[in-house]
Amino acid sequence: MTSAGTSVMYRSPLHQMTQTTATCLWNDSAAIDELAYAIENGAVGATCNPVIAAAVLAGDTATWRPRTQTLLGELPTATEDTIAWKLVEELSVRAARLLEPIFETHHGCNGRLSIQTDPRFFRNSAAIVEQALAFSRLAPNMIVKIPVTRAGIPAIEEATYHGVSINATVCFTLPQCVAVAEAVERGLRRREQEEKDIAPMGPVCTIMVGRLDDWLKVVMERDGITIDPGHLEWAGVAVFKKTYGIFRERGYRIRLLSAAFRNHMHWSEFIGADAVISPTYAWQKRLNAGDIKVIPRIDVPVDPPVVDDLLAHFADFRRAYSEDGLSVEEFDSFGATRRTRRQFCAACGDLNAFVRDAMIPDADRQPA
Repeated sequence: MTSAGTSVMYRSPLHQMTQTTATCLWNDSAAIDELAYAIENGAVGATCNPVIAAAVLAGDTATWRPRTQTLLGELPTATEDTIAWKLVEELSVRAARLLEPIFETHHGCNGRLSIQTDPRFFRNSAAIVEQALAFSRLAPNMIVKIPVTRAGIPAIEEATYHGVSINATVCFTLPQCVAVAEAVERGLRRREQEEKDIAPMGPVCTIMVGRLDDWLKVVMERDGITIDPGHLEWAGVAVFKKTYGIFRERGYRIRLLSAAFRNHMHWSEFIGADAVISPTYAWQKRLNAGDIKVIPRIDVPVDPPVVDDLLAHFADFRRAYSEDGLSVEEFDSFGATRRTRRQFCAACGDLNAFVRDAMIPDADRQPA
């Protein structure tokens, strides 16, 4: 109800969340139609990565096949990899334009399009920083995704120092998030010491909550662990809530972002947080069609027996839930990190295959 006693009409539960709480909605896709739907429901940001980019290209061949042919003509000596990343850049810029009015209204905190650095650079800090700087210049409202790997942490600090707003990705654990927050703080302090502006920067740290759940389910089957299967749905939620509390206590100048949705709790349990939730278009439709009440739950703890059960059965949950559970040197070997890196690197192959079909048409097919 408003102060005048009239009812407020919201377009959807997600729209209600964005209008009544501090929690922001970003769209986990750079597809224009999906982003437009999200913006109608209160979204103030969006993301892209090789998996998303490959899906966008495959889903809109009428646009991207001719553009690929044009690029092949403009760049006659370029590899399929070079052309593929040109396409990633272009589709990201297209999506970023849709967010520019929001970016201006929010003074840089929101209205950004996340573009991911090449996942194959995960061991090379210098290559990550170089690409992050280039991506940040594609549009005024770019935010650049950098993996939370051993090489990614110094890259996050350096990119932040150079004024790049970063979105830390391939991140699943409390120790990874703290390392990211500290790296961002170091970068921000270096800028402040040189009297460089930090006001328009809007860094975020993603926790791929559902991918932590996925990994523990793999471990359960691999190691023959018997546990209430419902408890595994709370692992990512528990890590996010604990991390959020620590971030608030320490005053880190970075927001958390919930991604990789597997159940409604990856949204509903974080309502009220000064944070971002980033569901896919399919999950947005599903949440908006549901009847989950939009009430703040971020400060409601996960049932302690559930957390205790996870801690007792899974060493990797203990690593994810404890601030000292992983060292920076161990980030690359964490199971969820390895699985996700492999998927993202494989998606680079899918991007190349899209270009290859235009560059080297299949000789077994009749010409069009």
